[in-house]
Amino acid sequence: MAKFMPNSPPGSLTPVVAKVVRALKALPDEDFIIWHRLSIWEDLGPDFFILTKDQRVALLKVSDASTRDILWVSQPALMPADENGPALGVTEGEALRSFTEKLLTEPGSAELTHIPQLIVFPNLREKKLSQAARLTQKNGIVWVPGEGLKPERLLRGLEKHLSQPLSSDNIQALRKAFTPEVVIPVDFTVRKPIERKVEAELTEYLLDYDQEWLLKCDLDLNDAARRASQDFSVRVINGVAGSGKSLIIVYRALLLRRLFPHKRILVLTHNRPLMRDLAARYAILNEGDDGVEWRTFMTWCMSLYPNQVEIDERISHTEREQLISEVCHDHLGDTAVTPTMLESEIDWFKDQLITRRSEYLMADRTGRGFALQESMRQKIFDAMSDYSGRLEGRGRTDWGGVVKRLWGMIESGEVDPPSYDVILVDEAQFFAPIWFELVKRVLNPQNGHLFLVADPTQGFLKRGQSWLSSGLEVRGRSHRLDRSYRTTLQILGYAVNLYRARVPTDEEEIVVPNLLDMPAGVVPFIVQVSSPQDEITRVVNEISNLIDAGVQKGQILVIHTDWPGVDTIIERLNQKYGPGTAVDPKDEHRRDQIRVCTLNAVTGLESPIVFLIGLNLLYEQEQSLRISDEERVELIRDNTRKIYMAITRAGQRVVITYCGAMPEWLDPTNGRQVRGGT
Repeated sequence: MAKFMPNSPPGSLTPVVAKVVRALKALPDEDFIIWHRLSIWEDLGPDFFILTKDQRVALLKVSDASTRDILWVSQPALMPADENGPALGVTEGEALRSFTEKLLTEPGSAELTHIPQLIVFPNLREKKLSQAARLTQKNGIVWVPGEGLKPERLLRGLEKHLSQPLSSDNIQALRKAFTPEVVIPVDFTVRKPIERKVEAELTEYLLDYDQEWLLKCDLDLNDAARRASQDFSVRVINGVAGSGKSLIIVYRALLLRRLFPHKRILVLTHNRPLMRDLAARYAILNEGDDGVEWRTFMTWCMSLYPNQVEIDERISHTEREQLISEVCHDHLGDTAVTPTMLESEIDWFKDQLITRRSEYLMADRTGRGFALQESMRQKIFDAMSDYSGRLEGRGRTDWGGVVKRLWGMIESGEVDPPSYDVILVDEAQFFAPIWFELVKRVLNPQNGHLFLVADPTQGFLKRGQSWLSSGLEVRGRSHRLDRSYRTTLQILGYAVNLYRARVPTDEEEIVVPNLLDMPAGVVPFIVQVSSPQDEITRVVNEISNLIDAGVQKGQILVIHTDWPGVDTIIERLNQKYGPGTAVDPKDEHRRDQIRVCTLNAVTGLESPIVFLIGLNLLYEQEQSLRISDEERVELIRDNTRKIYMAITRAGQRVVITYCGAMPEWLDPTNGRQVRGGT
């Protein structure tokens, strides 16, 4: 079956169009890509765009003309005198001609003056159509009768009428005109544009074929089309950093909003900077529309709390660490369980759909990194219960408590959550099982649609978690994007080599990037400094040099491994260049500001130039004598995935600073090491 986009055309099709869709889908998969024009575009144009593997094309328009219309052409005297007969094929021909005229105004279309154009008449027999064609057919447009849709005849007919092979620029111009929904503004990409012959082409990009197919799959959300399944549908896109996953989320929300304005659509992710970025891109594409709800998962949860229910203040990171240390000392002081292990177990417990001691004793903890016998589970459950009690006594809660409490209120009927027709999730690898259960609970159970994008390399689904253990059956509904369009060969290659050096035996499935045909760029710089103060000063000086050289502030992203470092860098940059020069992107920010954020908050963001600071703090954690060997392995893996993610935020250049003696995993032969001065 030919690759068809969208795979299931949204909305109801007329019988004649449905007949053509079936015929085109039967063409050989390896030879054809076929686009069906979406109904969101009101201007005249072809119904189908056909492309072969050897870059030959044709445009196709469908006519619903009947035998009665033939009589108007061939024997008008037999028709009623008071009726005006239709001109056979004229309306369709005008639509094709209008599209071609508009196409020729696009860059890269100079050679497209003779694109083959066909009108298909599924209701008309060949003999009758041939008679009418001799009287009315004009402008070199080919008329295809109903018999021409039979598989062998359709294939022969296309081979006869397809164009000569076209250049990539020609194909891009055609796609842009036929599918404007896949055009990407240049501001949406951080990779340095590849120079082309026509300067105007640098203003826009297009989704590639795989991205577009995934964008448009399962777009048919009509109630009649979905009712037969009696269940919500789910689709998962796994992709490497920079493969366009977040773009697909934004563009899919846009398409669904335009196709189904009455549907309720929710977009979720796990951090504020990414959510603000997604919402900002959507606003650019669909200015003025507020029909899509954009939320972080936690803010969405809190919005569901009843007005009369107060949410306790979230405990600070420092206060939580101290509280867990106290609880661990009181309950587990005579065991090998450390505060770090207890904190991890508390977080894991709150991420699951378990509440009782008996459930915890029987729970599958595969992949947790440390085993627990029943007696130890008893002690840890006592410790976790004491932690919750002390937390409540202080009038505090943690993020896991916010979700767990909401789940309990929904289960008891205290909260009646809204229902959504479509839920789109970005960075789904960070969603816990209880998060997915809440998402499933609010999704229309009979015809809802859940669409997830994830990068397993960036910390997949907590520890040992899978889609199935999260309550999602995705077999046959999972796809991969392995090409990065954000960064360069040098940057992505460095990140991959660093990942493999630090976690050579990672057993979890990851998406390995395809490095073929990637553009070349600058090798990452590794800067060694002697103190944290020197590290901050060096980064501020490097940024100053970039600004002096004409680099826009909005093209710079600084990532630090902890909050104090973020605050210090923002303060230093604002002192040098004025208030508002540098901001944390979790807050509102303008495009002309330098973004500075923590390593934990940068997932999903991107920038032409990235500074990565404070890696020595992660390394010191990994070398601590207070953690067990099992904890160390898990920590190294988690930190490695964070570092990989941070490096691949960059489109053009990465600068990594390191305070102190440089560890082997920052192998200077893997990048270009710079010591001391600039």
